[in-house]
Amino acid sequence: MDTTALTDNHLSSLISEFKIDAQIASVKPFGSGHINDTYRITNNNPNGVDYLLQRVNHHVFRDVPALMQNLVNVTNHLKQMLLTIQGADIEKEVLTIVETKNNQPYFKDEDGNYWRIFHFLKNTRSYDQVETEKQAFEGGKAFGRFQTLLSGLDTSLVKDTIPDFHNIESRLSKLLTAIDKNAAGRLNEVLPEIEFIKARANKMNEILSSGRAGILPQRIVHNDTKFNNVLLDNEDKAQCVIDLDTVMAGYVAYDFGDSIRTIINTTAEDEADLKLIGLKITLFEAYTKGYLQEAIDFLTEAEINSLFKGVLLLPYIQAVRFLTDYLEGDHYFKIHSPDHNLQRTKAQLALVKKLEENQETLQQIILNTWLKLKKQSG
Repeated sequence: MDTTALTDNHLSSLISEFKIDAQIASVKPFGSGHINDTYRITNNNPNGVDYLLQRVNHHVFRDVPALMQNLVNVTNHLKQMLLTIQGADIEKEVLTIVETKNNQPYFKDEDGNYWRIFHFLKNTRSYDQVETEKQAFEGGKAFGRFQTLLSGLDTSLVKDTIPDFHNIESRLSKLLTAIDKNAAGRLNEVLPEIEFIKARANKMNEILSSGRAGILPQRIVHNDTKFNNVLLDNEDKAQCVIDLDTVMAGYVAYDFGDSIRTIINTTAEDEADLKLIGLKITLFEAYTKGYLQEAIDFLTEAEINSLFKGVLLLPYIQAVRFLTDYLEGDHYFKIHSPDHNLQRTKAQLALVKKLEENQETLQQIILNTWLKLKKQSG
């Protein structure tokens, strides 16, 4: 089945497999995601529930049944935790999975495509770019609360949907293989970038090493904390964390670092003019306040000390991934020009350098915020 050209009959047939309570007014493509195909199902009753129908990309996520069981375990746990919090609204603050008529969280069609349906969260918005300190603060709150609520969930109940996703050893190993093969004949163009990456390899392994040594506990983390994975309400207050397909065991610094990577940069992640790359430190401070306000009660001191390491690690990992793809011939990331992945690599490494130059300031913001909140909490 070509999911880019589904007929109304195909869509109706798929939807009929699920337990939805609606007279359908329309089914239309929704959003701009590049991984899954998404459709909004609009209810004829304006006061009724709308839905999101999605095809899960089983080429990216190789074990969709395990992925969907992750989502069931995670969303059920979040709802159980929210029941203990006065004023929480489960229907708005957690994704609701709609079961099939066979009581499954997904439907597999005759062509091997996997489909799922969620409740659509009305009156929410998301942003690709953070525009205000309030938005940054609310984003920090959202991911801090998300981690806090999941801090008691057994990590064995959540399987890896993309193994070694933030494993820097694995990413560097793939880069070294790409360097050795030099499949696209581009090695001589990128020697300065390779030198930069190799010079920091040991330092960037500190989170993983601390985890293996038992210094940092493994937690259930989101692993893809770009800002548009938080839904805000009409007043720009955090409502719900979405896009849970990469929720896996990992370290809190991964989520913190990935959020900061997408918030702090003054320009795009593929900026060609490296002189334009700077830091929005006020947004960093706002996000840190929001995040720690929610997460302070479960984080260990070692985890607090790991947060800035995550801030350095995540743009570094992105650079490694972009450079690997460039050396292999651009088969993974979509590109707009032959040197797009190299341009991305240079921009991410420039961000790493800028973060290193401001390390003392940024670490002090984390420490001061933590100490202030600890004092307030008694």
